[in-house]
Amino acid sequence: MKVKRQAEIIELINKYDIDTQEELTKRLQDAGFKVTQATISRDIRELKLTKVSTDDGKQKYVVLQGTESDLYDKYVQVLKTGYLSMDRAQNILVIKTVAGMAMAVAAALDELHINGIVGSIAGDDTIMCAVRDNDEVVKVMQQMKKLLGV
Repeated sequence: MKVKRQAEIIELINKYDIDTQEELTKRLQDAGFKVTQATISRDIRELKLTKVSTDDGKQKYVVLQGTESDLYDKYVQVLKTGYLSMDRAQNILVIKTVAGMAMAVAAALDELHINGIVGSIAGDDTIMCAVRDNDEVVKVMQQMKKLLGV
């Protein structure tokens, strides 16, 4: 079922400009799949989907493809596109993103394998990254600033 569902997801995002998990969920349900938001979130990560800008300024899901170097550049671009700000709360790094981009930016962070980040949780426009300890948060923030060019 998972393989069929994920194949349907790829078909749907290639056919339609889908920009939200809610829209993807609805289209899958219309196609006969019983899915939840959590299932869609996992599928997005497993399929390495990200959002890109369309010609009309909106966002849509696409599958990241290419060589390791190309993928690294794309992950950095996703980070740059979605990032707004970051702050820390002890060993938690809080990253604010453009609305609807937190999941894509969190997935990019996971794939960039930034030293010190143990894991992350994404909402609509906020990511909370657990960092190993308080001292490492500063190092993680420096690494991110370097990637962002700020």
